[in-house]
Amino acid sequence: MRLTPIPLLLFVTLLFSQASLAEQQSTAEEPEVRNRVSQLDKPLYNPFIERYLLDEVKALRTELQSQRAEFLTELNRKQLTLANHSVTYATDTVTYFFYLVAGVSSLLVLVGWTSIRDIKEKALSLTDQEVTKLVSRYEKRLKSVEEQMNDKERLISENKSELERTNEVHSLWLRASQEVSEEQKIAIYDQILQLRPDDVEALTYKADAALELSEPKWAINLCRQALQIDPENGHAFYQLACAASALGELDEACQHLQKAIDISPDYLGYADSDPQLRPLAESGRLAGLTLNQPDQ
Repeated sequence: MRLTPIPLLLFVTLLFSQASLAEQQSTAEEPEVRNRVSQLDKPLYNPFIERYLLDEVKALRTELQSQRAEFLTELNRKQLTLANHSVTYATDTVTYFFYLVAGVSSLLVLVGWTSIRDIKEKALSLTDQEVTKLVSRYEKRLKSVEEQMNDKERLISENKSELERTNEVHSLWLRASQEVSEEQKIAIYDQILQLRPDDVEALTYKADAALELSEPKWAINLCRQALQIDPENGHAFYQLACAASALGELDEACQHLQKAIDISPDYLGYADSDPQLRPLAESGRLAGLTLNQPDQ
């Protein structure tokens, strides 16, 4: 019959308590026994009785040893049983835990995730995609901003260059207005044309200076260049009329002057006092223009 752990503990406790009680009683009775033995006049037992007592003591000791050995054997067996139960419990716990992990893994497989590693990889992949989209979007914005900044910088640079060119041209016009020599004026007009090749006013004023130097053909060439840029430039037609008049081509001069007057009637007043158009006045053609002006 197997003993359960609780009765076994009770048995061990009872055994040790009885042994302790017997030891205390023997210690208390030992002085009295010695006193009685010292007062004996003859032996208390004969040899046969002593032999019997010795046999009984030996049997008792043998029985106690066998009981002790049985007790130790039972105790070891119970300890082994307890250890076996503990190991079995631990093994079952680990087994159930692995069953639980296997069940969760199976569930994850069923819903589309093969493992925790796949979850991590998919999360990283989604994160990389979102970050890539965000970076691409901001790169486009930065590129657009950069292009706008470059356009503004280029516009500012062009405006700055144009402003510097305008200031330089303005200073050249001031110098030209202060010059007395026609050669110096032409040189200044050439500088203006280097800065602004399409400056019609510089071409017509250069033609005026060429006329002052008695170079009517050069003046005609310059006026034609101006008219290619601006076909409705009245000053160019006026300078053409002066150049044609200097060459003696009065009819052509009259036509050019009429075009200038058609563009701006102020040129009629200039023609009355311009010495270069005096041949027209002397020939009576200038008066004819004056008379025909209201019909234009």
